[in-house]
Amino acid sequence: MVDTGKSAGNKKANVEEMFDSIARRYDFLNHFLSLGTDRFWRRRAVSALGRRIRPELILDVATGTGDLAIAALRLKPVNIIGIDVSEKMLEIGKDKISARGLNNLIELQKGDSESIPFSDNKFDAVMSAFGVRNFGTPVKGLSEMCRVIRPGGVIMVLEFSRPKVFPLKQFYFFYFRRILPLLGRIISGDLAAYTYLPDSVVAFPEGEDFLKLLAEAGFKKTECRRLSGGIATIYTGFKPE
Repeated sequence: MVDTGKSAGNKKANVEEMFDSIARRYDFLNHFLSLGTDRFWRRRAVSALGRRIRPELILDVATGTGDLAIAALRLKPVNIIGIDVSEKMLEIGKDKISARGLNNLIELQKGDSESIPFSDNKFDAVMSAFGVRNFGTPVKGLSEMCRVIRPGGVIMVLEFSRPKVFPLKQFYFFYFRRILPLLGRIISGDLAAYTYLPDSVVAFPEGEDFLKLLAEAGFKKTECRRLSGGIATIYTGFKPE
């Protein structure tokens, strides 16, 4: 089913409210529920970006509390700007960045992925971790990401995907459907957020289907690499020169 403008707008508002509600426990839950694997995935994603470009100016879309932006500092950019719709996630991210003395390198601000508040061809690279599936209309957000990348620049998206091989596939879906929502609900106090997570992953296009979305948004030379048996996938592409 294709999202209408109304349904996309509703999803955007619901996502903003949901992440505001779990912001205080978000980082802990990310690390706890993934057994720390999310840190490894971000490092691999940043390395994949670095193999394609040495960016000076990076935009991190759906930055959340800034974990991907902080991880991307290993590429030694001049500046990273992160945008997100959740004010409370950004507040926590700003505190984290300030505590690390990184205010001169990373700037976080409120911004909508489907109406990115920057001019055309501004960034060397645009990236997002576990955020694109939350876009109201993913191809619209990806098209906006393409717009603000300079010709020859790179997109990198890290997203959840679904394992295909027995027994990981069976264990993954049992954990995602049964264990994760229960633990997330107990720790975060939010009844819906960690039910939304598995539902959003199951509904989201992955692999070749996501590469088609990148192509539709204007990217070329797209690639994907599955991590941890297919639990997560790194996608990359170039904006044509």
